[in-house]
Amino acid sequence: MSAPSHANPNPLLTPDPATEHILGPASARVTLIEFGDFECPSCRQAHPAVQMMLSHFGAQVRFVFRHFPLREVHPHAELAAEAAEAAGAQGKFWPYAELLFNHQSHLDATHLDAYAAQLGLDMPRFENELKDTVYRQRVQEQVEIGRRLNVRATPTFYVNGEFTDVSFGLEHLRSAIERALK
Repeated sequence: MSAPSHANPNPLLTPDPATEHILGPASARVTLIEFGDFECPSCRQAHPAVQMMLSHFGAQVRFVFRHFPLREVHPHAELAAEAAEAAGAQGKFWPYAELLFNHQSHLDATHLDAYAAQLGLDMPRFENELKDTVYRQRVQEQVEIGRRLNVRATPTFYVNGEFTDVSFGLEHLRSAIERALK
């Protein structure tokens, strides 16, 4: 199968289904990548808007979430990212991410465990993977990709490989997706 015509030549912006969380078909005409932080208020505000856009555009858009915890200002963000990965290993990344955004002020280890239990995860496995930092390298690899792309803040979005500035509102993201679909 050949790559879609919108494929980005920058390998840093090519989604990897083996290690990344992706919503939408590989055949989608638009790939939307977000570098996000579960403790970031701006990411929490962007989350419902992104969900509405995904619903609106349907199978025309695939969405990739990459971790970019800003540890200096968000002390729980990296552990939350690792917990989301542990949930993802049990097929629950997206519902777990939803819980993290909805309960952003409660991202300590006790609450992270409670969210996992709420989703019916295998708790010994979840707790051991967090304790053993099984997913720290994956999170740090995504941070490094963001750094190589000069990501400095969250959320940072790319539409078909093009940086999309949302600092003045998420309508810029919707416009970028609409332009990419034309």
